[in-house]
Formats: sequence, structure tokens, C-alpha cells
Amino acid sequence: MFYIPPMPRKFTIHRRETLFQGYFRMERLHISHDKFSGGTVGPFTREVMERGHAVVVLPYDPVSDMVILIEQFRAGAMLAGDPQPWLIESVAGIIDAGEAPEQVARREAMEEAGCVISDLVHIQDCYSTPGCMSEQAKLYVGHATIETGSGVYGIDHEHEDIRTHAIPADEAFDWLLAGKIRSAMAVIVVQWLMLNRDELRERWLASP
Repeated sequence: MFYIPPMPRKFTIHRRETLFQGYFRMERLHISHDKFSGGTVGPFTREVMERGHAVVVLPYDPVSDMVILIEQFRAGAMLAGDPQPWLIESVAGIIDAGEAPEQVARREAMEEAGCVISDLVHIQDCYSTPGCMSEQAKLYVGHATIETGSGVYGIDHEHEDIRTHAIPADEAFDWLLAGKIRSAMAVIVVQWLMLNRDELRERWLASP
């Protein structure tokens, strides 16, 4: 669902050029749009990266009150100057053609964390970085059975090297408040669990 403001404003894409086509696609858009004060802004140009849409899922066990977070190397953090660009994140993946978001959540949980998701609660949809990317992410918390420990997962041909952290939810909250979780999508889903854990546990523990 897209939010439509009370007084819808108009925009026009006058022209679009594909600058690069690989795993991502980079497009240059020539745009104009309505101004808040009346009149029109533009035409002007913006470069936008397109790679499809994503799913993010936080595996949570209401019985043990544990979550799974993952850790992996991120080239973007490296280029930003981070001396240790291994980030704590939530399980995530791109939606392939013909896939439902719930399928992606379950597939990625298994591939990245060896975790089976039995139920999903949709948190919200959000844009990861709308100033330069078209990607929209669907965020979930997933019902899982989790035991203490860690492992290494990922798909070799995608050069994935992913370490899991199966930790108590309270410890994940401490990581968040201490700034140890710096990936935006993981921040959002862990914050959501902080606010909704009691209600979610009651719901899932009451289920047969």
C-alpha cells in the first residue's frame, strides 16, 4: 500500500536513460514535479539504482525468547571508511520474479541462518534509501525454534560468508541500544520487537 496525501501532487518523468545494466541497473531520470507552494520544480535529473524489492525477517522464538541476527561483510560499509565492515543484520533477500514475499522470507531464513519459519507477522513496508534507490523492503518477524549457539551459512557461488548469532531477545535489545546494530533494516525490526514482544509472545504461545 502506498500512502496518498490528502492533496495528491503530480510528477512527470520526461525521459529516462539506462547508464549501467549488471546485477544492478542505474538509470538517469529527467523529472519535474509540483512544489508545495505552487508551481513546478524542474525539469532536473536524478540517478537512481534499481535492483528489485527485498524482504527482511527477524527469526524469533517465543518459547526461548531468543532471536537470530546475522553478521557479514559489507562493501558499502568498507567504502564508508569502516575499519571493520562486518555488520550485524537481519536475514534478508531480494524478491525474484514470481515469488511471494513470504516465500522469500522462509527461503532466506534457511539459506542464511539454517532456520525454519513456521509463521510470519508483517511489520511494515519501507524504502531503504529512496534518495537514490527504488528498492522497497517488506519487513517481517518470523516464528522459529531457536537454540543458543552460532553457525556459518551462505551460498558459495554468491560469495556469502554469514555467521549467525542466536541470542536472547534482551541481549539483542542491548546491542541495539549500544549501537552494535547499525544496519537500518535490522534496527527497525529489533525496535519493533522491543515494542511488541509481549503481545507477540502471547499470540504465538496461545496458538496450538
